[in-house]
Parts: sequence; C-alpha cells; structure tokens
Amino acid sequence: MQHSAHGSYIIEQQSNILLVDVQEPFNDVTAENYHQDIKQLIEKMTGEPWGSLITFRGSSVFTPDAEQQLRETTQYRQEKGMIAIAVVILNSAYADMQQMQLQRIYHDCQIEFHVFSDSEIAADWLNDFIEQANSLKNKQRKA
Repeated sequence: MQHSAHGSYIIEQQSNILLVDVQEPFNDVTAENYHQDIKQLIEKMTGEPWGSLITFRGSSVFTPDAEQQLRETTQYRQEKGMIAIAVVILNSAYADMQQMQLQRIYHDCQIEFHVFSDSEIAADWLNDFIEQANSLKNKQRKA
C-alpha cells in the first residue's frame, strides 16, 4: 500500500540560516521528501557553522516513522555543519506534545536547540549563537 504525502513545508537559505516553514503534521512520505530537499540545499552551505530556524504552524505531531526520519535528517544536517536549531511553534493545540517530540529528537542528536513562540526572538537567538561559534572558531584559528 502506498501512502500519500501529508503536511507541507517551505525551505529557504538566508546566509548561514536554513529557514523551514512547516504546515500540518508530517507523515513518513513527507518526512522522506523533506530529507531529500534538505540534502540538496545543505550542499550549498559548506564551510562556516550554520543553524536552522524551523517554524511549525498548526498541530504538527509526527508519526513514529516521521519522527525517526527527522532524527536522521537532523544527524545529516549536523554532519554538514549545523550547530543549532531554533524552533517556533505557532497556533498548535498540541504544542506540548510537539515540543516533547522535538526535544526527544534533538537530545538524541545532542544538538543545541531552543523552542520559542516568537519568530523574531528565535532568529535573534540563533544568529547570536552562530556568531559566537564563528567568533570562537576564528580565535582558535589565530591561536
């Protein structure tokens, strides 16, 4: 039996930040498509440390298969230089459950992350975190 995709997303790159906007929950089909799209974009983001700003709109609770696929996608992004994730959850009746799923994924991957309810604050935190990491990296190069 073949399943159709459920949920949608938009991915953009702005400097050293990968912006992801997610609508509705992912199933495993959408999670696999997301992984492939991420892989293509990340190839352009080599070199300096970078981060992801992910906005979840609506009640985006993941299926177990989708959760596993997102874990693998997160690990792949880390291998390609991602150092932090800022998550924004908007208009969700299941924000607590979403946050628990994301915490489980990101803790398993041992990546720095924070969950926000405001996109601007999330972007500021992520930019500051990346800037500090780059500053530290540059100091180490000079030493």
